[in-house]
Amino acid sequence: MHGAYILLAIPAFFIAMGIEYWYSAKNHKDWYRLNDSVNNLVVGLGQQLWSLVFKVFLLGVYAFIYNNYAIVKIPPTWWSFVLCLIAFDFFFYWAHRWGHEMNIFWAAHSVHHQSEEYNLSVALRQSWFHSALAFVIFLPIPFMGFDPVIFGGAAVTHTLYQFWIHTKAVGKLHPWIEFWINTPSHHRVHHAINPKYLDKNHAGVFMVWDRMFGTFMEEDTADVITYGVTTQLKSWNAAWANTHYFVEMYQKAQNMKWADKLRMIFARPGWLPDYMGGPVTVKEVDRTTYQKYDADTNLNFKIYAVFQYFVLLGGSILYMMHYKEMSLFYKVIFFLLILITMLITGAIFENKRWIIFAEYARLVLVMIGLNTFYYFWFINWFNFTIVASSIGFVICVAYFTYSYLTSGFRGLNTAGNNS
Repeated sequence: MHGAYILLAIPAFFIAMGIEYWYSAKNHKDWYRLNDSVNNLVVGLGQQLWSLVFKVFLLGVYAFIYNNYAIVKIPPTWWSFVLCLIAFDFFFYWAHRWGHEMNIFWAAHSVHHQSEEYNLSVALRQSWFHSALAFVIFLPIPFMGFDPVIFGGAAVTHTLYQFWIHTKAVGKLHPWIEFWINTPSHHRVHHAINPKYLDKNHAGVFMVWDRMFGTFMEEDTADVITYGVTTQLKSWNAAWANTHYFVEMYQKAQNMKWADKLRMIFARPGWLPDYMGGPVTVKEVDRTTYQKYDADTNLNFKIYAVFQYFVLLGGSILYMMHYKEMSLFYKVIFFLLILITMLITGAIFENKRWIIFAEYARLVLVMIGLNTFYYFWFINWFNFTIVASSIGFVICVAYFTYSYLTSGFRGLNTAGNNS
């Protein structure tokens, strides 16, 4: 249910981002960068796909606890929805706070903070794995007796609410609203890497939790806020964005004693034992030397990457809509093709040399996968599909080849540039 509502909201998301982009351009504010925004959207799309893998199990656990161990069954009414939303936000506060204070959770949640911009596209940049790791924190809710439908509605409302707070276009609101409710001002503080703002304002909707538990910080409008994570990711690779911190934890653990290996899992991000230098101190960003991660990509490659993103979006929506009808074989095949498309889209923005070979291979695999699927499962649509996909294949091959040739073979390095 959660994923279905998010899919229905996609047009509204794009309209809102379009309005925000228009406003920022009109006022000569550089709030959007193409590569960053596309990367945010690709990461967010991946989160929706991975939720297909996790949600059956997670919702099954919720229903099992509700049906067998609920203290009392609360009827699904408007007031039970309000109570469930409040309860959900309370447990979200702790899931979110621990997502910043424990390595194991930060490894997943950090994905949401990696963008060095702050705009509505950042709201859609969600971790592929954090919900699965943090779900246990929400399990008191079925014990309390909230109906699974009410829980799902509260989760959707909670998620959709947080979209609008990822913007610079809205300043501070009325003091009463700022006191009780999470606003863009409060959430800008949360995304800042200025030392005084770190690990503040964790609530999703109600700021009362941060005020109660000592993590509230008001935005100082005189401050120049720097967004992102304290160690720049320097990559547009969606899979690496979701796994790099786990890899780094593993690498650090190789030089630790066994007790410290275990301690690191639940220690604060940046913690190291004394014999490895001790905890890392976050310093103020040096504005004279700091540069956002970027890469000088050929315009035609940018156009091609954006086009592939919208193809990816359409294909992913169809995949999620018909997921239950597919055989396991095609579920896996299309999932892998979508994942490969995500990686290549990011690699185009990074100027990776291997895209020249990988993209041609991907286009062939998409042709084979799509047409065999329709041949075996929807034979009545096969003739239309093979004609339409062949036309699309020729167009993609031609434009991608043209983009490569007009790039002058410049910038196609084995690693992205940082400029």
